[in-house]
Amino acid sequence: MKLVAVSAGLSTPSSTRLLADRLASSVHGALVAHGHEVEIHVIELRELAVAIANNLVTGFPPPQLAAAIDTVTASSGLITVTPVFTASYSGLFKSFFDLIDPEALSGKPVLIAATGGTARHSLVLEHALRPLFAYLRATVVPTAVYAASEDWGSGGDAYTEGLPGRMERAGAELAALMAARPADAVPEDDVTALERQLSDLRFD
Repeated sequence: MKLVAVSAGLSTPSSTRLLADRLASSVHGALVAHGHEVEIHVIELRELAVAIANNLVTGFPPPQLAAAIDTVTASSGLITVTPVFTASYSGLFKSFFDLIDPEALSGKPVLIAATGGTARHSLVLEHALRPLFAYLRATVVPTAVYAASEDWGSGGDAYTEGLPGRMERAGAELAALMAARPADAVPEDDVTALERQLSDLRFD
């Protein structure tokens, strides 16, 4: 299985990248525990910012960007993490997914996550990220993960689940979807689909 994490963090080090790594580790652990082999690939959009801008202007992706898009579309499962800018996902994050064919993520298991300076922006997951991937027809796991500055190192309390618990639960949900998805869940081209349909016909 190929697990891909997309991080839209801009700084180094980045809490967005840290969250992406922690979530990938959680998914990896859950899959390995059930006997699955997993490859993890992390895509840093910060390194592709100029290429993304060029693609938006010219319509042609440079090789490095084309490879990143292919990695995302060929993944068995996807983790997406963005910092919150102006109460929504970052422009870099949105621009990257604008370049992906709307059909390419259809049915793909996706875990959405975001980072921000305050917990008051946590609804960005529901009013921005979830609708975006619903439009792309991805299968988004029920648990979305938001990490505010104060969440790091917090274990929660009797009434709230801490960040580690949310990451573990979301990771288990994505792992379950990846494990349940057929290995050949790649859309067939027209010729392959026609051949399959003909082979199923019975001539009595």
